[in-house]
Amino acid sequence: MQTGSYATETSSALLSVDVNEEVLEEAVASGCSLVISHHPLIFSPLRKIDDTTAVGRTVMAAVRNGITIWSAHTNLDSVYGGVSFKMAEKLGLKDMQVLSPQKEKLVKLVTFVPGDWLDRVREAVFAAGAGNIGNYDYCGFHASGEGSFRGNDLSNPFTGNKGEIHAEPEVRFETIMPSFLTAGVVRALIAAHPYEEPAYDLYPLLNDWGRAGLGCIGTFKKPVTETEFLDLCKKVFSPVCLRHTSLTGSLITKVAMCGGAGASLIDSAISSGAGAFITGDLKYHQFAEAAGEILLVDSGHYETEKFSLEIIYDLIIKKFPNFALRFSKTVTNPIKLY
Repeated sequence: MQTGSYATETSSALLSVDVNEEVLEEAVASGCSLVISHHPLIFSPLRKIDDTTAVGRTVMAAVRNGITIWSAHTNLDSVYGGVSFKMAEKLGLKDMQVLSPQKEKLVKLVTFVPGDWLDRVREAVFAAGAGNIGNYDYCGFHASGEGSFRGNDLSNPFTGNKGEIHAEPEVRFETIMPSFLTAGVVRALIAAHPYEEPAYDLYPLLNDWGRAGLGCIGTFKKPVTETEFLDLCKKVFSPVCLRHTSLTGSLITKVAMCGGAGASLIDSAISSGAGAFITGDLKYHQFAEAAGEILLVDSGHYETEKFSLEIIYDLIIKKFPNFALRFSKTVTNPIKLY
């Protein structure tokens, strides 16, 4: 949230790539007290809010008109099905995957539970978000064994007696989860587990997390020529012009992309075996260095991210079918070409 109050109620929202004074005027005219954007209005920290800057004037206008501004940026860029995946969808690509998956973000959870309680504990852990691998959920492993323990005078053991060493047939259950879910999954485990002091282990993993990360890579059903690919990019993204490296006459089957400024992923695109990489905000020397390695295409920052609003629309309508959403008619692209 950029401006506004969490307590404000609303029945409609205006969707826009950016937020400026013109967008706020459109929101007021259409009766929308909520503006949802991809790019945040407050991108850099503000030292003051006054009418000497465009951002300051827009913030003041939002507060003056009681408009809440909510923005999704990196969280919409770096998620499976996010901005880059929407680009791939528009290009008609298949078999889409994250181009640069996040690393060291997964955790393995291991716990030990009496066999009769396995289903209850497992269901609680999965319901809290653990056990998802790609297009599969409820992913886990279990094996039988025997656990031992001895409770002190303050204990209240589920089985066995205080002060006595007790051996209990148990099942070792393990699953994985993204690290940000750890606290909630552990709470669910403890709540469902019959033991007073459930034993569990958390192991950080080095595996890539294919459900999060920047960029996307996908394939055409049939190879296309470089010229056909450039024509498709112009048709889909509608830039005034495309900037690209020299054509080599190669056919393109695999394409990498990143919405917005994705130059940091050029090497990843080349390593993936893609024949082309499309993004925005590329520099002169990046074109020079990539020449002959990959067809590098700059379709513009705004042009490659404009479909982000469709993602936001679909997410909201799925949860709130009767909520009124409007796509802004204001073209907020700050870059003009003569």
